[in-house]
Amino acid sequence: MAGNDTGEEPKADAALTAVEAGRLHAELSRIVTEANRAYFAEDAPILSDADYDAIKRRLLALEGRFPGLATSESPTGQVGAAPSETFAKVRHAVRMLSLENAFEDAEITDFDDRIRKYLGLGAHAPLAFTAEPKIDGLSLSLRYENGRLVQAATRGDGETGENVTANARTIADIPDPLQGADIPAVLEVRGEVYMSHADFAALNARQQATGGKTFANPRNAAAGSLRQLDPSITAARPLKFFAYAWGETSAPLAASQSGAIARLQELGFQTNDLTLRAEGPADLLAAYRRIEAGRATLGYDIDGVVYKVDDLALQARLGFRSTTPRWAIAHKFPAQLAWTRLEAIDIQVGRTGALSPVARLLPVTVGGVVVQNATLHNEDYIAGRDSRGEAIRGAKDIRIGDWVQVYRAGDVIPKIADVDLSRRPADAVPYEFPRLCPECRSDAVREPGDSVRRCTGGMSCPAQAVEKLKHFVSRAAFDIEGLGAKQIEMFFDDPVLRVREPADIFTLAARDSANPLQKLKNRDGFGERSVANLFRAIEERRTIPLNRLIFALGIRHVGETAAQLLANHYRTWEAFESTMTAATAGSGPEWQDLTDINGVGSVLAASVVTTFHQEAERAMIDRLVAHLTVQPAVPRVVSGSAIAGKTVVFTGTLEKMTRAEAKARAEALGARVAGSVSARTDFLVAGPGAGSKAKDAARLGVRVLDEDEWLALIG
Repeated sequence: MAGNDTGEEPKADAALTAVEAGRLHAELSRIVTEANRAYFAEDAPILSDADYDAIKRRLLALEGRFPGLATSESPTGQVGAAPSETFAKVRHAVRMLSLENAFEDAEITDFDDRIRKYLGLGAHAPLAFTAEPKIDGLSLSLRYENGRLVQAATRGDGETGENVTANARTIADIPDPLQGADIPAVLEVRGEVYMSHADFAALNARQQATGGKTFANPRNAAAGSLRQLDPSITAARPLKFFAYAWGETSAPLAASQSGAIARLQELGFQTNDLTLRAEGPADLLAAYRRIEAGRATLGYDIDGVVYKVDDLALQARLGFRSTTPRWAIAHKFPAQLAWTRLEAIDIQVGRTGALSPVARLLPVTVGGVVVQNATLHNEDYIAGRDSRGEAIRGAKDIRIGDWVQVYRAGDVIPKIADVDLSRRPADAVPYEFPRLCPECRSDAVREPGDSVRRCTGGMSCPAQAVEKLKHFVSRAAFDIEGLGAKQIEMFFDDPVLRVREPADIFTLAARDSANPLQKLKNRDGFGERSVANLFRAIEERRTIPLNRLIFALGIRHVGETAAQLLANHYRTWEAFESTMTAATAGSGPEWQDLTDINGVGSVLAASVVTTFHQEAERAMIDRLVAHLTVQPAVPRVVSGSAIAGKTVVFTGTLEKMTRAEAKARAEALGARVAGSVSARTDFLVAGPGAGSKAKDAARLGVRVLDEDEWLALIG
């Protein structure tokens, strides 16, 4: 397979501007979309698995830093690829999702911790998992009715797949009818179609002897064989099938993942005999090591190990994100490493003032891609010690001239894994991280507990000001057609137009009209029509949804998702603005209300409150809003929900679910979760230990529910 990437490595993503990130995101999205089509629809991969994972994680990291890039069109929010027009389409009764990936041992401990926190389980409470090899094949869903196979479909885009029923019937590992007793009336069995190494070699030998197409690897061969228009060709190919999951079922298979796998075996399916039950991260990692060590002897391809919560009731409580389940993760095998020389360290300034160090490397090929840059994270990572002088796990004393080991694993950009001290030049000295911003020479400081040094120049720092304006006009913010990064840079430096803050955008037309000598329409790159279109686009954005405005302000830690959470909670700009003005970081009812929003932590809350209390920032916000009509957030309507559009407050101790789970469930059903009782509160859910909130509810006539009544209400 080809090891294509984006050509040359761009600068470290942590140092990219919003426009640079947008361009890179578009290019990476194009590559992933093409790779998905080639892999899922054409069975002809153009990327290695490691390269594909690296680009996908790189996209996720870009979207984490620039949330406006995470649109519905992004491949990070999609599963597979659109089904081919060659086959009839099948809509899955239950979506076929992908899995979250992990590449480091520490991520598995984090996975366990996240689940325990979500479920309210203590560190020593029993929590079992299953571990199974991740087969490198083609996902297939098999629908049985009354024990007979009635439909087989590929995963497609997760919602809709391709009907390959006739071909699936030719695979010996797929039983028809099902075996045994107590067979569910409806059962969708899911698993992986694959080809063994021996069968793959024999198939390619036959293809070569007859002048037919040879395949690059067993996965290509399996996928291409299953997706033949002529079932007789599929029948002649040595395909196999492992069952490991299920979709719609009229009756539960078992109470646990391991029990359900055993039940599938009883029904006649092949299941992987390396699947085992594990008690916690240590057992999972031990299973990973055993499976990885025996990888070469399996006789078929795997690219990692999948961990799943064993208890199906807990799986149901944990639920799903948009494209992945919370209760499962794929621990991928590592990619390649390479040694090269660190030639320089550059410092780049981002929108929030962060000084990001970037390693400039002697170009080296890692996993088929030429790497020239790598992230160095922050000054502590370079020094190998934190601000207290204590050694940091995984960090090294890195100096210019060092020979460093670079890896690309599944990470978003290349990283440095090790330093060869035996090859360190005699004149190498510890790197001195700058105390002044390289762009504006303002002090660069570190806040207590923050590992990043930031420029204090704010909007007076050209790098920050330009990046904030680019963020303001980005797609998920104001998205003004005709006003992109190039125009922002030009207007920012223009002595006449001077777009130095967001409000200046909305006075641009008036200032251009008042300038008789240097009309915008007469400048290079503009004309009468393009200027008219630009001014019209700006006028159209004077009316803006609340969530877009909050996101556009560029407040540190407030991405697109957080902006939507804030908009959903406060509903109007007036309510949001007045609450932030009255709030005091760390205490008070406004602070409590803010931090009670599910998904808003104290760090994010402090950032928002601080922004509204900084005189210069607040003045810029006020000047901007004076030009706008802000549309209120509309409550999400959930069909069949008794609490959609209602305001709910939780108090006391919940006994059947954690507070986080209760909030998530309420918001998923369209409710607004508040932190304090007011006249607008519809329900107070009170557990044991309810205090002043219960008294407030009684005084205001708010309906009070105990936990059982609440669960009955939400079904």
